[in-house]
Amino acid sequence: MKTKFISLLAILLGLILIIFPILGFIGVSSLIGLSVLLMSIYLLVVGVSIIDYNARGAILDLILGMLLLFLSIGLIFNPALLGFLSEITLYLAGIMLIIVSVASLINNRNSRYGFYVGIAGIILGLLYIIIGTYLSNPIILGALIGIWLVINGVLKLMDS
Repeated sequence: MKTKFISLLAILLGLILIIFPILGFIGVSSLIGLSVLLMSIYLLVVGVSIIDYNARGAILDLILGMLLLFLSIGLIFNPALLGFLSEITLYLAGIMLIIVSVASLINNRNSRYGFYVGIAGIILGLLYIIIGTYLSNPIILGALIGIWLVINGVLKLMDS
């Protein structure tokens, strides 16, 4: 039951990220902040749900979720923070996606598709950094995190 809820949550948040940037009414800092906020919500839910059987992984997910939550709130409500972190923000989001994916690899070792979720996240995190370096289009960058969430949700649904 928990796994299906988390999978559907990941798919829903991913689809929101893929669809939401198309609207184009939000600035870069808010869009990146929204992407990071949705990733932090997912990590916090996963951390709480796996605490019964994987305490280390849950603590890692909860710490990452809280860090991403603070970062996202700062980006959404303080546009000057993006100016201050403009060069670092794109790399930071990609690096955080890679770190979250490595945590996913560690947490889902026993899962049938856990390896693929982690590898997909690492590849998308690297793409995020590469695309962010050459093309800082928030629609593409937000969609990459959305794609990772959808892949994560679908593979978790297939695993249960």
